[in-house]
Amino acid sequence: MDIKLSQAAAAPDERAAVDALLGPPDSPWVGGARGAARDAHTAVGGRVMRERRHLLVPALQTLQARIGWISEGGLIYVCERLQVPPAEAWGVATFYALLATSPRPRRVVHVCDDVGCRSRGAKAVLAALEATGAAIAHEPAADHMHLDAERPGWMHSPCLGLCDQAPAALVTDAGSPCDERLLGHVTPERARALLDGAAPGADATSVTVLPQQGDASLVLLARAGVVDPTSLESYRAHGGYVELPKAIDRGAEAVIREVTASKLVGRGGAAFPTGRKWDAVRTQTATPHYLICNADESEPGTFKDRVLLTADPFAIVESMTIAAFATGCEKGFIYLRAEYPLAAQRMRHAIDQARAAQLLGDDILGRGVRFDIEIRRGAGAYICGEETALFESIEGKRGEPRSKPPFPVHSGLFGKPTVVNNVETLANVLPILRMGGEAYAKTGTSQSTGTRLFCLSGAVARPGVYELPFGASLRALLEQAGASPRLRAVLLGGAAGVFLRADEIDLPLSLEGARSADATLGSGVVMAFDDDEDLVDIVLRLAAFFRDESCGQCVPCRVGTVRQEEALHRLARGRTLAGAPGEIALLEEIGVAMRDASICGLGQTAYAAVESAVKRLGLFTGAGA
Repeated sequence: MDIKLSQAAAAPDERAAVDALLGPPDSPWVGGARGAARDAHTAVGGRVMRERRHLLVPALQTLQARIGWISEGGLIYVCERLQVPPAEAWGVATFYALLATSPRPRRVVHVCDDVGCRSRGAKAVLAALEATGAAIAHEPAADHMHLDAERPGWMHSPCLGLCDQAPAALVTDAGSPCDERLLGHVTPERARALLDGAAPGADATSVTVLPQQGDASLVLLARAGVVDPTSLESYRAHGGYVELPKAIDRGAEAVIREVTASKLVGRGGAAFPTGRKWDAVRTQTATPHYLICNADESEPGTFKDRVLLTADPFAIVESMTIAAFATGCEKGFIYLRAEYPLAAQRMRHAIDQARAAQLLGDDILGRGVRFDIEIRRGAGAYICGEETALFESIEGKRGEPRSKPPFPVHSGLFGKPTVVNNVETLANVLPILRMGGEAYAKTGTSQSTGTRLFCLSGAVARPGVYELPFGASLRALLEQAGASPRLRAVLLGGAAGVFLRADEIDLPLSLEGARSADATLGSGVVMAFDDDEDLVDIVLRLAAFFRDESCGQCVPCRVGTVRQEEALHRLARGRTLAGAPGEIALLEEIGVAMRDASICGLGQTAYAAVESAVKRLGLFTGAGA
C-alpha cells in the first residue's frame, strides 16, 4: 500500500475507539486494557521499550472491530498514542492474517478449508461461495481497492478449531462492538445466506455436548456441560474454589512438590515436566514473574482447549491463580486465539466475577496473595502458539520466535522469568491437589500419568473431545468414536504429527507408546480418514498450511516449506524434476534441513506428516495411492 503517513488522519469514530482502550489523549500514562499500562519501562534485549508498546496489537484490533479494517489514519493515530514508529506498527499489522490493512466489508465470512473440514463437506461450501464471487485476498494485488463496505464478503481460513462440527465458518461483523460468531455444520445454502445478510444465529460452542457426557470416569471434563459456565455460584456448587485456599495454606513449595510428584507433563505437545518448570521460575530472583496460559490452539484438528474454556472457565482461572501463587507471579495473561469469540467472552466474564469475589486482585481471599489476569487475543498466526513468538506478540511485535537460550524460565515475557502452560495442563492442577500428586500418578502409565484429552474428527460417527487414561489403545478410542469400518489412515498429533495406517492403530496412547511407533501425540489430534478420502489432497493442504504459517524469519523454514509444497505438487501431477525417486529424495533433503536448522518447532515438524504419508502410506510412490 502506498501510504503517506504524515498526511493521514483518523476518523472521529476511530479515535474514539482507540481512546476508549488507551484512555484520554491528555493522559498518556493512564488507563489501558485492564490496567496493563501500569507496567513500567521494560528492558528487552538491551533495548528500552516504552511501557505501552504492548498495547499495539489490542489497539489495532480495536480499530478493525470498529470499521472492518485498519485505515492509514487509524494506524497513525495508534502510533502517536503509543509512540511506536509507523514502520514498526505497519510491520506488525501486516504480519497477522486477521488484521486487514486494505478495505474489507463490515461482514466477512471466514470459511475453513483445512483438513478437518475438507473431508466433511467444506469443498461444496467453498464452491457455492465461489459461484457468488471471488474470495477476499489476504494480500490484495491492488492497493486502495474500492468495495461496498455493506456487502458481505468471504475468505478462505485455516482450521477454526471446530472440527467436531465441520464444516465450520467464523462470521465477523464490524461495528460497535464487533460481533463474532463461530458456526458449525455450515451448508452451501447457509453460507450463501450469510453473504446475503442473514443473521448468523447462536455461536456453535454455546452448548457443550460431549460424547462421554455423564461418564463417571471423567476428570478434566467432569463439569463440562454440567456447570453453568457463566456463574461463579454454579462453579462453587460443583466443587470449585476448594483447592485455592488449601493451596495457600500449604504454601508454594508444597504445591510444587505435589505437581512434581504427579509427574504431570505439558499437554500442548512438548511434554515438559510441569513441576520442574514451576520450580525453575519460583527460584528466580529477577522480578516480576509472569504466568501465561497458552490458549492459542491453532494446530489443525485441535479443539480440546476450546471446550475447557467455554464449558469450565472458572476452573482455568482458579488453576492459573494456584500456579501463580506457587511460582511467585503477580500478573498473568491468557493468550487466546482470535477464532474463539465465545471463549473470550466467557473467560472475561469469569475473570470479572472472580475479581469481584476477591478471588483475583491485590489481596486474594484476604490472605495477602496478589495476582490478576489479562486476556490477550491472537490475531491469526499459528506461529504464536510457540511460546517465544507468543511473548513477542504480547509485547506488540511480530510473532517471530526467539532463539534459545535464554529459556523463558530465565528470560521470557518482557525479559522476566515466565511460566507458560497449556490450557489442558493447567486444568490438571485442581485434580492433582484434590487427590494428591502420588495418587494422581497412579492413573495412566509410569511415564505418562493422568488422563489425556483427545480430539476426534474426520471419518467417525461421534466426533468430539474424549478423555481417557494414558495408555489406552488408539483402536479402543476409535471404536468408541465410531470410526469408519473402511478406515484407511489416522492423522495423529495434528499437522505437525504423523499418519498411521489402519493396521497400526493398536499402539497405546502414551508418550512412550507413541515414541516406540515413531509417532507423537502432539496436541491430542486423532483425525480418521476412510477409503473415500483423497489423501493426496490432504497432504497437499498440510504442506500449504505450513507454507502459509511460516513466519519467514529463518531460511530453512521460509524456503523449505515452499520447496516442499512445490515438490509435492510435481509428484501429484506426475511431472517431476528427476523422476519420482529423485523427487522423494529431494523431499527428504528438504525435510532434514528444516528439522535440523529451523529456529522453532514449526519448521522442525513441517516435514513430519509428509514423511509419514510417503513412507507409511506409500503416497506419491505408487505403493499406497
